[in-house]
Amino acid sequence: MAEQTTGAPIEPWLREILRCPACRSELADATGATGPELHCTSAECGLQYRIDDGVPVLLVDEARKPA
Repeated sequence: MAEQTTGAPIEPWLREILRCPACRSELADATGATGPELHCTSAECGLQYRIDDGVPVLLVDEARKPA
């Protein structure tokens, strides 16, 4: 797995349109154990996506499941 760095924040215009690729719910900014993340706001889904160098990695196969 690639090492994560904090890098630049996500551009506001991009942040507005991002949705969970698994369920299409909105994503919320959060900080995980290894840095910034986007969390799905759906209670049924709840996947957590890492951000690498300011780029959200919205791949369902690489998302973390909620603890």
